[in-house]
Amino acid sequence: MTDSSKNRNNSGLSQIRTVCMSLGAAMGTGNITGVAAAVAIGGAGAVFWMWISAFFGMAVVYAENYLSVLYSDKKSRGPMAYLEKGVGSKHLACAFAVMCVLASLGMGGMVQVNSFSESLGSLMPDHLLAAIMFLLIYAVISGGAKRIGTAAQTLLPPASAVYAVICFLVLIRNRSNIPGAFSSIFTEALGFRQTIGGICGYGLSKAISVGIRRGIFSNEAGLGSSPILHSAAESDSPYTQGMWSMFEVFFDTVLCCTLTALTLLTSEKNTVTSAFSTVAGDSSAYIIAALMAVFAFCTIIGWYYCGESAYIYIFPDSPGKLFPLFFSLISAMGAVISADAVWAVSDIFNGMMAFPNLIGILLLNKKIKKE
Repeated sequence: MTDSSKNRNNSGLSQIRTVCMSLGAAMGTGNITGVAAAVAIGGAGAVFWMWISAFFGMAVVYAENYLSVLYSDKKSRGPMAYLEKGVGSKHLACAFAVMCVLASLGMGGMVQVNSFSESLGSLMPDHLLAAIMFLLIYAVISGGAKRIGTAAQTLLPPASAVYAVICFLVLIRNRSNIPGAFSSIFTEALGFRQTIGGICGYGLSKAISVGIRRGIFSNEAGLGSSPILHSAAESDSPYTQGMWSMFEVFFDTVLCCTLTALTLLTSEKNTVTSAFSTVAGDSSAYIIAALMAVFAFCTIIGWYYCGESAYIYIFPDSPGKLFPLFFSLISAMGAVISADAVWAVSDIFNGMMAFPNLIGILLLNKKIKKE
């Protein structure tokens, strides 16, 4: 292990808080609506191609997190660290940091609030929601990494548990359809329509949770957000953080997304709200809205940490409270502004963010093998 990894400046978060923060940033609302889009586009066979996407994604996310821990120190973390010190390119590191800040404001903040606003419909005025989101976001992110980690650890596990329990209730109710659902997944997997649907649908799932949609990326791996979040962990082991990041991709896609897909397939419904209504009745809409609020909020605060780390790398002498205020304000604006333009611009930022990161991984792949 390099000296820089021994002396790196992490935030002292426990491993469970780090995992919750990273999972929260990755999951978002995509596990609810993105999977439904995948099944709608490609049928049951699309689920199989989500698994394939996750398989390759785990290899990439292991590599970027391994390198992050290896090179992170007091001044830089995540891709900024291994691009500057491993690759030896300050320009690539700065390019990544700029795109990361912009992506955190757009896809990580504004779009998430907008998605939640649309899920509420007419239940709450947009301006009131914007004010509430501003206060909630700032209250958490102004406390730094430990408060963000605590919030993610507090919110994500129970929300995930509630979601899983209701999904299992739907599966129990429709248990006779489970064998047929799995059969359809595998028998339809090699169809052309199902292949396209799985790739694009998985991209849609990650679009809503981390800002990747329309099939541009198949998962968060390679984007560079995960290694920034894992740099906050207490552990100095590159192997440990790499393995945890692989688990997150597995949990997010192979477990959670598959659970959603089976819920839809066995209930023969097009949306999770409709599937939940078979066991929760009219309250299913409120349950989904509450779950989307939690998942979206966890995505926002997780992406804030990524954006803040990149912002500090670019402007190390900037006042500490400036970026939290700016991020909270821009994110809250998502409730009152159409997200169409933000989606289009943020897709570009995400692609430009991944480009230098993937270059770094390719150039440093021998370092991973040697370690």
